[in-house]
Amino acid sequence: MSKRILIYSTAYFPLVGGAEIAIKEITDRLTEIEFDLICAKIKPGLKSREKIGRVNVFRLGWGLGKLDKLYLAWRGYLKALKLHRQKPYDLIWAVMASYGAFSASRVKEKTGLKLLLTLQEGDALEETLGKVKLVKGRFHKIFKAADGLQAISQYLLKWGLKMGFKGQKSEVIPNGVDVDNFSQNFSAEEIKSIRENFGFPEGATILVTASRLAAKNGISDVIKALKQLPEQFCFYICGSGGLEKNLKKLTSGLGLEKRVKFAGQQSHESLPKILQATDIFIRPSITEGLGNAFLEAMAVGLLTIGTLVGGIPDFLKDNETGLVCQPQNPASIAQTVLRAGQLTLAEKNRLHQNAMKLINEKYNWENIALGMKHIFNELII
Repeated sequence: MSKRILIYSTAYFPLVGGAEIAIKEITDRLTEIEFDLICAKIKPGLKSREKIGRVNVFRLGWGLGKLDKLYLAWRGYLKALKLHRQKPYDLIWAVMASYGAFSASRVKEKTGLKLLLTLQEGDALEETLGKVKLVKGRFHKIFKAADGLQAISQYLLKWGLKMGFKGQKSEVIPNGVDVDNFSQNFSAEEIKSIRENFGFPEGATILVTASRLAAKNGISDVIKALKQLPEQFCFYICGSGGLEKNLKKLTSGLGLEKRVKFAGQQSHESLPKILQATDIFIRPSITEGLGNAFLEAMAVGLLTIGTLVGGIPDFLKDNETGLVCQPQNPASIAQTVLRAGQLTLAEKNRLHQNAMKLINEKYNWENIALGMKHIFNELII
C-alpha cells in the first residue's frame, strides 16, 4: 500500500516560485507516494480542485490574494481533517514557515501525524519575524511542533534550529537546477540576434541578473557601480517587483539609460537563451535563502558574481566557482566586475567546470528527490 503525504504550501502552479518548482520536481519523481496539497487560491479563475502532475491540489479561498492566505493559515486545517478522515495520511509536509505551516501544525495537534517542515525562505529573516510579531508564539510553535526539518541551505537550517526545532531529523537538502534546460546550446546566429535586440553598443560587456526587483537583491548597487565602470559595461535586468520605478529613476538620475535595460519578468523557457547572450551574471544580494538564479547562470556557463550572505556560501567560492564582491558596496562591485573582465578564457573555463561539478553532484533533482524520500521514510516509520 502506497504512503500518503499531505503538503501545505502558500501557493502552487500556475503561481510559481522556487518552492513550487521544488515540490513538483520532487513529487514527479517519487511515484510510489501519493500526494495531496492544500494551498490558497490567491487569484480568481483558478480551480478549487485539480490534479497537477502527481499532486491532487486543493485551493482554499475566493481568489482574493492576502485574504485567501490568511484563511489558509486560520482555517486551512479543517480541510485536512476532512481529507484525513476520508483516506488517512502518513505524514504532513509544510513547505516554508508561512501561512500553510500554521494550519499544518494544527493538523499535527489534532491527528498526531508527524510533521516535516521545509525552509525555503528567501526574504530577510528579520523581515519575516516582523510580519508575524502579532502571532509570534504561534509562529515559534511551528518549529517546535515539527518532527523533521529540511532546509535548502546551511543558513536556513541554523535559523530553524535557532527558532526552536527539537525534532528527530534535521538536514540540508537544497533545491536543484534543471541542467538540461539551462545548458542547452543555441546557434551563434540566435545569440547574435538576441544581443542586438538588447540595444547595447556592439562589443559591450553585458552584465545580467534574473532577480525580483526587491531591496534584498542589491540591484541598485549594480546600477551605482556601473557609473564607476568604463562605458563598455552594460546591465540587462530580467525581473519585476516593487522597486522597478525607483530603479528606473536611479538609472535616469545617473545618466545610464543607454547602459541599463529593464526586460521585465522572463519565463524559464526564454531565460537560458537570454543568459547565454550575456557575459557576466551578477546579484550582490543583501540576504538570500539559497539563490537558484546563481546556479542556473552557472549551468549556462556564465561567470557569476555574488556576495557571501545567507545560503550563497554553500556554492559560491571566490576564484573557485565564481567571484565574490561585498554587499551594499558599489565600489567593491565595480572592482569585481573589472576583475571578471580581466580573466582569461582558460580561467573562465576552470570556474565553469568547478561550478558544473558541484551542480551535478549536489544540485541534481534526482539526488534531491532520493534525499527527500529518505527523510519521508524516516519520519513515517
